[in-house]
Amino acid sequence: MGTVQVLASVVDKEPRRLAEEMHIESDAVIVNQCDRYGAETFCFQNRNIQVFHMAERGVGLSRNTALMRADGDICLFSDQDIVYKPGYEQMILQAFEACPSADMIVFNIEVGEERRTYHNTEKKRVRWYNCGRYGAVSFAVKREKLLESGVTFSLLFGGGAKYSAGEDSLFLKQFLDKGYRVYTSPVTIGREREGDSTWFSGYHEKFFYDRGVLYHFLYGRLASLLALRFLLAHREKMCRKLSVREAYHVMREGIKSKGK
Repeated sequence: MGTVQVLASVVDKEPRRLAEEMHIESDAVIVNQCDRYGAETFCFQNRNIQVFHMAERGVGLSRNTALMRADGDICLFSDQDIVYKPGYEQMILQAFEACPSADMIVFNIEVGEERRTYHNTEKKRVRWYNCGRYGAVSFAVKREKLLESGVTFSLLFGGGAKYSAGEDSLFLKQFLDKGYRVYTSPVTIGREREGDSTWFSGYHEKFFYDRGVLYHFLYGRLASLLALRFLLAHREKMCRKLSVREAYHVMREGIKSKGK
């Protein structure tokens, strides 16, 4: 059936304690962004945990670092605030067995209502026009297919980068653009612990500006139209401090900047 390997991007964590907190039951690669360099390996629940300590910051950089060192059949991207359900490895492997044409599967991760952007209720194809709603911690991808694609995480977006979020959406869009097949799964494999986000601090001007820059890269000439659709769909949750009109103006500024 193959193996699942968790690829976790974390900030200044004690790896053994983290593996216990996350309920790791598979092999894992942990990239720990801290104040030193080094590497270590240990066993947890009879599984192999590789840890790489690095002083550089950036979620895209750390995810790429983990991917370069991965050797599992299925890579499962993760963060330090994810807690996995018992048996998650078998759930993932069974989902791939049931959908052999899938190169990547997007699973459910339980999150707080304020941060929820999707909930899968059935298996279906992910397309370019709806790929912006999924977070990297829901991605399980066949490692050989990902390496074959040449797709990596952007260093321009995400925690620790110039723009606050979106590296996961770009990653997924580029993978789809290469012709690979991505499906959703209604299976829930874990949950996000409540706490302060490493990047999200509210629906303010920077949030909408950064989202506009992201939409330029995701959707090109359709960016403004899809930005308006995004705001109208989420106006009750996102447009409390800024009106839809104000938020749209800021997103348009981000789109027009083209990341310059």
